[in-house]
Amino acid sequence: QVQLVESGGGLVQAGGSLRLSCAASGRTFSNYAMGWFRQAPGKEREFVAAISWSGGSGYFADSVKGRFTISRDNAKNTVYLQMNSLKPEDTAVYCCATRKTPFRGTSADQYDYDNWGQGTQVTVSS
Repeated sequence: QVQLVESGGGLVQAGGSLRLSCAASGRTFSNYAMGWFRQAPGKEREFVAAISWSGGSGYFADSVKGRFTISRDNAKNTVYLQMNSLKPEDTAVYCCATRKTPFRGTSADQYDYDNWGQGTQVTVSS
């Protein structure tokens, strides 16, 4: 059973920064690509960013490209999402997820992921 616990969310003014963390347990973390998704009230879940199992490649939604970065520390079983230049439209619950299949690259398709955290709220005020 894989467990994912997100942290680092909060309230920030537009233009500010936050760093989200996702701590994983129950699976060989380093073998799996990881993704971040978000869901705003009344909207569908959307892809934000993903990182390959090795950490060698990242993939970003156009809406966050150039503002967000993703990284992972396999020794700590943790993936990070650094969010800079935040905008009110970034307000959402952010969840991390593990890719179903090991040793695969990044994916923006939520159906490629099979374990999800509970999420952390990010609120950006204007």
